[in-house]
Amino acid sequence: MARWARIKLTSIDLPKLEEVCGEIKEIAKKTGVKIVGPVPLPTKRLRVPVRRTPCGDGSNTWDKYELRVHKRLIEIDARERVMRSIMRIRVPPEVYIEMEIR
Repeated sequence: MARWARIKLTSIDLPKLEEVCGEIKEIAKKTGVKIVGPVPLPTKRLRVPVRRTPCGDGSNTWDKYELRVHKRLIEIDARERVMRSIMRIRVPPEVYIEMEIR
C-alpha cells in the first residue's frame, strides 16, 4: 500500500510559489515517483475599500486595495528518500507549506 504526502502551498507572491512547486516536481522527476499536481486551488481575493479623505470632507472617492492569496495542492508518493529531499528545499519566507501524510 502506497503512502501519499499531500502538500498544500500558500503564498501572496505567485512567482515564488511557482518556483517552489517546480522544485518539488523536479525532485519527483529525478527520483521517478508518482506526482499529482500542482493543482491550482481558487485564489482568495481580500478587498479593502478605503475613503481617500479621512475627515469626510470633499468628494466621495474611494481607494480599493486587494491582496491575492494563491494556493497549490501537490500529492506525491511519500517514500523516505523523496521526503528527505523535499524537506531540504529552501523555501522563501512568503511561501507557507502544510504537509500531511496519508
